[in-house]
Amino acid sequence: MKQKLIFLDIDGTLTPAGSNVPPESAMEAVRLAQAQGHKVFLCTGRNYAMLKPVLDLGFDGAVASAGGYVFAGDEVLFDCPMEPEQRDTAMRLMKESGVFRTVEARDATYGDEDLGDFLAGAGEGNSELMRWRKALAERLNILPMSAYAGDPVYKIVYMCSRMEQLDSVRSALEKDFNFLVQDVAAHNCLNGEMINRRFDKGRGVRIMAEHFGAEIADTIGFGDSMNDLEMIETVGISVCMENGSPALKAKSSRICPAVEQDGLAKAFRELSLTGE
Repeated sequence: MKQKLIFLDIDGTLTPAGSNVPPESAMEAVRLAQAQGHKVFLCTGRNYAMLKPVLDLGFDGAVASAGGYVFAGDEVLFDCPMEPEQRDTAMRLMKESGVFRTVEARDATYGDEDLGDFLAGAGEGNSELMRWRKALAERLNILPMSAYAGDPVYKIVYMCSRMEQLDSVRSALEKDFNFLVQDVAAHNCLNGEMINRRFDKGRGVRIMAEHFGAEIADTIGFGDSMNDLEMIETVGISVCMENGSPALKAKSSRICPAVEQDGLAKAFRELSLTGE
């Protein structure tokens, strides 16, 4: 079988939301696919620090920070942090508007110190909200904002109660950044990400394909939420988890069972990736 490049979102796809531990069935499928000559990459909004525990399980590289940092093995293929002036403007305007900020550098993540209290009263939410709540509770490398010393920032995750709180920062920076909303509604919490328009997961897939001399037709992507949309629209075969967003399912060529139901392993076999 011709070599395939396989891209896996982490939270809600490879692992239960907020976890670093994939089902053993998923990792066995990954190992079998690699033994067949395929390459398997993480494709995630997480920064390098937050994906590292999963990467160490034996993946071939990653499209990290929603496409802002792409690497294969030890080779960095794309590295695009925001400009310091952009970062400083976003941080100032969000703080002035009462927006809770979590900034993602390459090797660390920093959160406003009172973000945990905000989340505790926000109710249940989607996989992103769950991930951040768990990460804070378990101290998964999220440092207090007071420890931030100016490292290059790839992405800012924001949380607030009302869309209007984002008006000033969007007015200043929407020309250069997408303000993606992950959760609005009955949780009294608007949760989203500020991502540079210069990159996305789909462009990360293309960078990786070019590096390996692969055709896009030979790429496969697995995701569960709308922050996987560009990856799903780019890859040759797109797979959405059954536990995923209805809107993403409508864009995907296949649906597979949820992560907790051994969905990746079943899909890998159906796609003849494991040699079984």
